[in-house]
Amino acid sequence: MATIIDGNALSKKKRHETALKATIFTEKYGRPPGLAVVLVGKDPASAIYVRNKKTACETAGLRSFDFHLDAATSRDELLALVKNLNADPDVDGILVQFPVPPHLDSQEIQLAIDPKKDVDGLHPYNLGRLLSGTPTLVPCTPSGIMCMLREYGVSLKGKDAVVIGRSNLVGKPIAVLLMMEHATITICHSRTLDLDKKVKAADIVVAAIGKAEMIRGEWIKQGAVVIDVGMNRTEAGLKGDVQFEGASGRASLITPVPGGVGPMTITMLLDNTLRAAMNHVS
Repeated sequence: MATIIDGNALSKKKRHETALKATIFTEKYGRPPGLAVVLVGKDPASAIYVRNKKTACETAGLRSFDFHLDAATSRDELLALVKNLNADPDVDGILVQFPVPPHLDSQEIQLAIDPKKDVDGLHPYNLGRLLSGTPTLVPCTPSGIMCMLREYGVSLKGKDAVVIGRSNLVGKPIAVLLMMEHATITICHSRTLDLDKKVKAADIVVAAIGKAEMIRGEWIKQGAVVIDVGMNRTEAGLKGDVQFEGASGRASLITPVPGGVGPMTITMLLDNTLRAAMNHVS
């Protein structure tokens, strides 16, 4: 039976470390690290996520700047706000919560954020630095996954890792991070042929495809490490991308859903904000 990777416990530990560093920063520079979060519209899931970020900031000793804009906010209005936040010396990190209303261009918004304040790690400059092997601000969920693997003593050197999903948010950056630790990477997606065979050969499985229980338990190699990024709402409740019951009987380590990767995403957002603040004053 697999050991459960406790994202809640690790998140609590990491946030305590961030809070201590934030206190030192505040005492030294006379202000706390600052994170600006911009929400356009009233998407319920986004609103909950933003509220959780605000609470996490306050608990960790970071200052939260919150901007809740009407869904009809124009392109020019939003870009003007981002420009002002780029110039604000009290703001170290900027995060525009996606998705945004359809009349706004997500890529244009992301490009408008100063890369030094891009705590989501999704600006092409930061993604390019990651790909070149000189990472700056790394996307939060992949960063949290790597933190979990280190905490649980998972050796990656020479291991076969399968990443299921190819998004800029998770799939591509986690593949690069695993490769930097000398794992051999296969990136799979919804059109991959013989997906089951590729998963069965993997020592490390990272599932981030957004389809409930798409990865069957019997596909998991005996003793593999399974990281389930999926958060899928079903009639039976919240489910991951991996069939947990079957996979947990074969894996050596596995993340649950909820309580696995999820808590680490906001935790690494706080860590990125602190990193940006330190870079800001250096």
